[in-house]
Amino acid sequence: MAGSPDPAVAQGLRRTGDRIRHAISFEAIALLIVTPLGAWAFGQPWQAMSVVTVISASIATAWNYGFNLVFDRALLRMRGGTAKTPALRVLHALAFEAGLLLVLVPFIALYLQIGPWPALAMDLSFSGFYLVYTFAFNWAYDTVFPAPALTEQR
Repeated sequence: MAGSPDPAVAQGLRRTGDRIRHAISFEAIALLIVTPLGAWAFGQPWQAMSVVTVISASIATAWNYGFNLVFDRALLRMRGGTAKTPALRVLHALAFEAGLLLVLVPFIALYLQIGPWPALAMDLSFSGFYLVYTFAFNWAYDTVFPAPALTEQR
């Protein structure tokens, strides 16, 4: 029906275009911050750090998709559903980060021609940045672009 409201939007869920704007702005702003900050903090040329941050963000995005797909399928096969207990959520988060470290640390070390320990320190620093950045970005995004149901309540 043309004039009927989208039930998902009425419940405060964002539309596809909003999610795309969120994802693109999240990555673009993060890269604009983390690239020069990483170059400065680790004494690397900004051009090299640009390659590391863009490729790392791309790998993390692909890993996120693939890891979650495999994890959920494994849960479905072993438990008959994808519901996660708090303990499973901890396992999920640790396994996700461990897998990402196994890929990113060698990439960073090889590309920047540094040892594995400095590469690990760099990757852990990026993870710490993204933890704080994700919190701040999402709070700011929700303030600037409130979810539909929140707009209707104001």
